[in-house]
Amino acid sequence: MLPARLPRNQLSAVICLWLALVTAALYWPMLHHEFISYYDDASYITDNPHVNAGLTWSGVVWAFQSGYAANWHPLTWLSHMLDCQLYGLSPAGHHFTNLLFHIASTLLLFLWLNQLTQAVWRSAFVAALFAWHPVHVESVAWAAERKDVLSAFFWMLALLAYTSYVSHKSGRASRFYILSLFFFACGLMSKPMVVTLPFVLLLLDYWPLGRFSRFTFHVSDSEKPSTSSVARLIFEKLPFFTLSLAGSMITYSVQQSGGAFWSSAVLPLPLRLENALMVYSRYLSKIFWPVDLALIYPYPHRWPAILLLCAAVMLAAWSALFLWRVRRNPYLLTGWLWFLGTLVPTIGLVQVGVQSMADRYLYLPGIGLFMAIAWGLNDFVQWLPQARKMVILAGMAALAGCLLVTRVQLGYWQNSQTVFLHTVNVTTDNYAACNFLGNVFEKTGRKDKALFLYAESVRIQPDFPMGQFNLGMLLLENGRREEASNHLAIAAQLMPHHPEAQYDLGLFLRQYGSPADAIGRFQAALEAKADFPEALNDLAWLLATVADPKLRSGAEAVRLAQRACELTQHRQAALLTTLSAAYAETGRFPDAIATIQKARDLALAAGQTNLVTQDEALLKLYQSGNPYRETH
Repeated sequence: MLPARLPRNQLSAVICLWLALVTAALYWPMLHHEFISYYDDASYITDNPHVNAGLTWSGVVWAFQSGYAANWHPLTWLSHMLDCQLYGLSPAGHHFTNLLFHIASTLLLFLWLNQLTQAVWRSAFVAALFAWHPVHVESVAWAAERKDVLSAFFWMLALLAYTSYVSHKSGRASRFYILSLFFFACGLMSKPMVVTLPFVLLLLDYWPLGRFSRFTFHVSDSEKPSTSSVARLIFEKLPFFTLSLAGSMITYSVQQSGGAFWSSAVLPLPLRLENALMVYSRYLSKIFWPVDLALIYPYPHRWPAILLLCAAVMLAAWSALFLWRVRRNPYLLTGWLWFLGTLVPTIGLVQVGVQSMADRYLYLPGIGLFMAIAWGLNDFVQWLPQARKMVILAGMAALAGCLLVTRVQLGYWQNSQTVFLHTVNVTTDNYAACNFLGNVFEKTGRKDKALFLYAESVRIQPDFPMGQFNLGMLLLENGRREEASNHLAIAAQLMPHHPEAQYDLGLFLRQYGSPADAIGRFQAALEAKADFPEALNDLAWLLATVADPKLRSGAEAVRLAQRACELTQHRQAALLTTLSAAYAETGRFPDAIATIQKARDLALAAGQTNLVTQDEALLKLYQSGNPYRETH
């Protein structure tokens, strides 16, 4: 668009420097932000012992074997571990790494497009939109979204290698093909959303690579596409499709075993199809008018028929227009199908999580639209040269607007309170955001606000288990036992495979209800999470000490208590106390005495005076040859 007064290589270097510096300045404030402690940052970083231990061999093995957090992305885990190795749990270092990957992906996008099309200014415009667009704040500013920026980095490398493979005619071409395949595999091990890369490669074969040059979209027999060429290009991508299939199968298996999928009973297929249709138009609106961006967009109960009709007509009209213009403006169809296709894994046909859509899902799909816009503006200027200055000014205004809105949006990511408060303010009936904001207020001592938000979450969505659970626990803390019991029971029913919910309901029933019911809840917690020391310990205690002989099982209590102590390296006095009670129930009083003495010594060293008193009383009981019995 603007004349290149520098040699191409020098101009490209200047543009890279400009992109890097402006992007770094734009996102630099996030280095002072905190972790989003009540959402994924906890499970991914701060509360994950495998990650915050740093980069260790056992951590590497865990990363490749684990389906933790209902995802298999070992390279993402390793990058988090390396950050913890370098920066500890200082949020600044983790945010800095995200920023570096975002800048690297921006530069790779520019270099790839420039190499592919020799259109330096259009490539720079696309890269700038990618770097500065407000919808990408979530992917960059959220530490747990490392998977976005890391997978995008490998996506760009795969595209660069593939373009080099196509452009090389010598024997070296196969090296670039293998390299592209390798980077694709790395992308899949960072975030499974990149499974759509093989389809994008086929789109690029059509435009701008021109490998479909013999193809036409006329319907006469003499002008049909060459099926042999189609078959050759698809056959060429078979290793990529094989990796996509493998990545999809692993992801499905991990998310299914992790309980991440919503059942058809909770979310019927017709509602999923409606949402899938609507999210495309909603994503388009966020690209062209990025306002009211939120961390969580709630899933609607129903979409109005008129909105569904408008969304369907709009998608059909745009698709028909781009097909009609495909010979004159092939970039329109490539960009449009890039956008539509790369969003397929996230439009909710297989629903994971509570959100109906997410800004982070636009991180790669938006590139297709940016390409269509940049090349479309260039063709408009070619058709109407007198509009050149107007188009340049409009493009600069768009980039300036992106910079301004992104800086404002970035401010909402300072900490957990700011991001969830903003989300509640810009969305309607957002039960999940109310629950998370309630978490923030509860942990910071503002229990009255937390209670209101939990109640609001349950009012909006009675079937939201975490809202019921959190409301029940806070009501219990406030002494409102009957109300708490109702909400905790609903939460446990809604989360049959959630170990913490089952365990906490067991604690409630143990104190205020039936020991038999408490035993059942502790057993349910262990079915969901076998190595759960607290549940193992409390179940063992009941089985060893409950007054009803029909409920006691000394041998099982010993097995459970021993496992709890093994998991905690025999360093927790309370767990050793339980083991001593289990030994006493089975008549192994010498073992009970030795174990309770060790428990007392640990409690004494830790300053646990109440436990010391209890252990000394138990020691006397065991020395007299009697087991301990609960009296209530």
